[in-house]
Amino acid sequence: MSTVQVQSDQQMDAATQIINDFSFTVATSNGSGSQTSNLVLIRALFKMGIPVNGKNLFPSNIKGLPTWYTIRVSKDGYIARRDKTQIVIAFNQKTAADDINSIPSGGVCILPQEWRQGRVRLQLPERDDIIFYEVPVKELVKAFDIPSQRREQVSNMVYVGAVAQLFGIDIGTIREALSDQFGGKERPVQMNMQVIEAAYHWVAENIEKRDPYRFAPLNMTERKILITGNEAAALGAIFGGMTVTAWYPITPSTSVVDSILKYRYLRKDPETGKSTVAVVQAEDELAAIGMVVGAGWAGARAMTATSGPGISLMAEFAGLAYFAEIPSVIWDVTRMGPSTGLPTRTSQGDLLFAHTLGHGDTQHPVLLPASVEEAFEFGWRAFDLADELQTLVFVLSDLDLGMNLWMSKPFTYPDEPIKRGKVLSAEDLEAFEERFGVTWGRHRDVDGDGVAYRTLPGTDHPKAAYFTRGTGHNEMAVYSERPEDWVQNLDRLHRKMQTAKKLMPKPIKDANGAKIGLISFGTNDAAICEARDWLAAEGIATDYMRVRSLPLHDEVHEFMQAHERVYVIENNFDGQLLQVIRMYSDYSTEHVQSLALGDSLPMTPDWVYAQITEQERK
Repeated sequence: MSTVQVQSDQQMDAATQIINDFSFTVATSNGSGSQTSNLVLIRALFKMGIPVNGKNLFPSNIKGLPTWYTIRVSKDGYIARRDKTQIVIAFNQKTAADDINSIPSGGVCILPQEWRQGRVRLQLPERDDIIFYEVPVKELVKAFDIPSQRREQVSNMVYVGAVAQLFGIDIGTIREALSDQFGGKERPVQMNMQVIEAAYHWVAENIEKRDPYRFAPLNMTERKILITGNEAAALGAIFGGMTVTAWYPITPSTSVVDSILKYRYLRKDPETGKSTVAVVQAEDELAAIGMVVGAGWAGARAMTATSGPGISLMAEFAGLAYFAEIPSVIWDVTRMGPSTGLPTRTSQGDLLFAHTLGHGDTQHPVLLPASVEEAFEFGWRAFDLADELQTLVFVLSDLDLGMNLWMSKPFTYPDEPIKRGKVLSAEDLEAFEERFGVTWGRHRDVDGDGVAYRTLPGTDHPKAAYFTRGTGHNEMAVYSERPEDWVQNLDRLHRKMQTAKKLMPKPIKDANGAKIGLISFGTNDAAICEARDWLAAEGIATDYMRVRSLPLHDEVHEFMQAHERVYVIENNFDGQLLQVIRMYSDYSTEHVQSLALGDSLPMTPDWVYAQITEQERK
C-alpha cells in the first residue's frame, strides 16, 4: 500500500467507514469480455469470506449494446439487489452520462482517464457530490504485448486491479480467483494478471483514496460454494436418475443442458464406463417435448429445459402427458414476456401458463425453487413426483436464479430411494386381481388417490399391453366418447391433484402472530426477508409464507384466513399467484391485496418496503 493511501486511511475517521455493506455496478458493452472480470471479483470476495451476489443485466446477445453487472456485498448476509448502487465503474461511453447520474450522493465513479483527455473529450456530468477516480486504461494495457483480438477483453482487467487497490482486495486473492476462472491455465492467467497488477500499483501510487468504502475479510463463506441455478438444476436431475434430455436452445435455459453435458459423466454404466445420460438437440421445442413424453412413456426419466416461448410450442404434448398420464419434467427458466418480450430479463410471468398449460381442463404440478439448494433438490424430486403422480411436472425457475452465481451450502445427496410409483411387473400383474378384486385397467383407480397402476413397454405378460391415447377413453384405456367415461376420467384426475398436495413440498412459514401476512414464491425471497427486517425496525411486524409448489397446500389458505391483511408479492404484472389463490378459494379474499412488480428486474427490498409502508399508511 502506498504512503499516500496509508495517510488517507489514517485521516479518515473509522466511524465513517462503510465496510462490507455496499454495492458496485460495472457498466460495459456486451461482448467486451467483462463477464470474466466480474466473476474474478466475485470469486475473490467469496474467498475473503464475504457474502456476495452478482446480478447480470445484459442485452439479447447483441454485441456492443450496454450491459451492467451489479455485485452486492453484505456483512449481514443479504443478497437481494438494491435499487441504489454506491459505486459505478463506468467503462461504457454510450451510457457513461446516465451511469454517473445514477450514483447517489457520496458515491464513487471509476472511469477511464482518457475520456477527459486528448482531442475527443466526453461531455460527462460534473458532480461535486460524488468521488471520481480516473485510471489510464489504454496506457496500462499498451505496456504489455497482448494480441489485438484480446486487447478489449484484457482492458477490463484494469478495473479489477483498481477495485482491488481502492477497496481492499489482496492481490494474491485476485490471482487465486483468476486461476479458478481459467481452470488453472497459466497462459491466460498471466496475460490478465499482468494488467491487473499494473493497475493495482498505478492506483496505489497515483490516487488518493477519498471514499469510505472497504472490503475486509470475514468468515462467512467457509464450506460454501458458488453456483448458478441452472448448474444446480442439472446436477439435481442427474442425481435424480435422469437418463434422457431433449431440448432446443433458448435463453435463459440453455445452460441447464450445457451443465447436463458437463456433469453427465457422473452417471456411468459400470461395465462400459460411458455415461448413461442421453442428450438430444431437437429441431424445435415441439420435437423436444415429443421426445421427452415418448421417453417417459417407455419408462425413462426424461426432461427438457426451455422458457416461455418454448412452452407455447409444447402445449399440445403437455396436454397429452396430463391426459395419457405420462411422467415427464419441464424446467421453465422464466424470462420476461409477453411474446418474445425481453429474453435476457427475469420474470415470474409463466406461473398460470405452466400450471394450466393445455386446452381443456388441465392442471400440472409446479415446483417453485427460491434458491440454488432448492434448484438442486427439485431437480431430482421432480422425477419422483412425475413417476408417483404419472404426470408432467413443471419446475418454474427464472433467469435471476438460473443464470447468476449464488452462494450455497454444498448440496445434500438425496437421502431417499428413487420412487418409481405404481409400476407393475409381470408378477404384480399376475397377482393384481387377487389383490384388488378387479382386473387391471390402465386408468382404473383402485386406491382412491386418483393414480392408477401402469406397466412399462416390454413387460412380459399377456395383459401388460394397453393403447396409449390422448383421445377419450375409459378406465380400461379403450376409446370412448361416453359422457360418463369423460366425467369419470376428469374426476379421477382431479383426485390425483388432491394427492399431489400431499406429495409436493409444503410452504415455508415464519409466523409469530402478526396482523400482516406476506405470501410470495421463488427468488423474491431474499428481497422480502431483508424488507421484513427493515419493517420490523420500524415496528411493523409481518408474518411470511413462501409457497413452494402448486397445487396450493391447505396451509396457504389457513395462513390467509389467520391474518387481517395479506399482501401477495410477486414479480409479474398481473399478480398471477393471487389469481391462483382465488381460483381455489371458497372464502372471502377481500383482505388480500396484490403487490405485483413485473419490471423485468429481480425483486428488491427497497420496492417491497416502499409498497408495504405505503399501504399501511392508508
